[in-house]
Amino acid sequence: MKTFITTITVLLLSIIFFEAELLSQDTRDLQYYRSPDKTGLNVFETSKETDVEFDGLQVRIGGSNTLQFQGLTQSGDFDELNELIPNFNLATSNLDFDVQLHNGLRMHLRTYLSSRHHAEAWVKGGYMQVDRLDFIQPGFLDNLMDKVTIKVGHMQINYGDAHFRRSDNGQAIYNPFVGNYIMDTFTTEVAGEVYFHHNGFLAMLGLTNGKLNQSTVDGAVNTKPSIVGKLGFDRQINDDFRFRLTGSLYTTGQSANIYVYTGDRAGSRYYDIFEDNRMSGRVAPDFHLPGIGGEMTAIMINPFIKYQGLEFFGLFENASGNALNGEDSRTYNQYGAELIYRIGSNENIYFGGRYNLVKGEQRAGNDIEVERFNIGGGWFLTNNVLAKLEYVNQTYDGYPSGDLREGGEFSGIMLEAVISF
Repeated sequence: MKTFITTITVLLLSIIFFEAELLSQDTRDLQYYRSPDKTGLNVFETSKETDVEFDGLQVRIGGSNTLQFQGLTQSGDFDELNELIPNFNLATSNLDFDVQLHNGLRMHLRTYLSSRHHAEAWVKGGYMQVDRLDFIQPGFLDNLMDKVTIKVGHMQINYGDAHFRRSDNGQAIYNPFVGNYIMDTFTTEVAGEVYFHHNGFLAMLGLTNGKLNQSTVDGAVNTKPSIVGKLGFDRQINDDFRFRLTGSLYTTGQSANIYVYTGDRAGSRYYDIFEDNRMSGRVAPDFHLPGIGGEMTAIMINPFIKYQGLEFFGLFENASGNALNGEDSRTYNQYGAELIYRIGSNENIYFGGRYNLVKGEQRAGNDIEVERFNIGGGWFLTNNVLAKLEYVNQTYDGYPSGDLREGGEFSGIMLEAVISF
């Protein structure tokens, strides 16, 4: 009994001190950093400006927790579909470590504590971001580093702008809706990226090893490095108006597996839609074959406009590729548009809609079309707590006979609660 009481006492004291440490943390106390709460909305690449002075090693422990209530129904030409009932999805959680190692030198590490794809905790990835070279010598190449940022790690690559607004397992506070885009561009690869910022203009060039799971074993198909790049302009024109426009590129000439549209192991928010797997409700172009590999080039263009409380985010994507067996190149196009209106002096309440369309040619030669509408809104109870409600409708056209998605449709209500700190 004495041991039990001692253990409980230590546990309670640990929780109290841990909570006190969290409460004492300022979400903006790291340099060149995107806050994981409401203040991080509409932040894309981190700025080259910071008002945070380096004062020794800083360790910030954060996390996020998300839970959805799903009230969807589905129908289609296939007779053996899951019969869905209203219920809660699996709660998802992240644990984040962000460490200010030196002036202008920061590390990020994210662990998925609970996710759709894994029962156990596992590391999503991490990176080191270099905005100053003071660890070499104070003031070293300051004129250059006023404009340059370097990121290196096993990390989420910076292809397109949609990933800055997507839900990343438990971290869903940046996403105004519940689901991500139909062709969800997300992958974590060992990569290095170099950024150049000047007067609102942005250029980025990166190199990845093209692998989601790392291995030094020689395989049936060797994966060659992939190139990722971005050009853009982002400026706050005046107090009311912000304009951003970027174009992005991802290309690989030879890859055993192409992960750009299948790299999200945390999974879709719409559970058990036609398929009992993590990709339910999504579309992934099939540009590679097992043991043969594939090649692909994708571009994405993203405009973002915010005028007072009204914001627009757009997406056009073109992806072309083929398996390395001599087959003809095929193309998928994705279109997306979000219109959001945020109201209140602190913009704590918002409502809006999203339209998403994917058209592409499958390997069998049939042309598919998947269309989705989202209408909904959200309420930031605090900067760290968000409640969302949406209606979603998605239709499938062009799938061959016998495919679960042939003549398919799902629709209904989704509720999501997010805590992020």
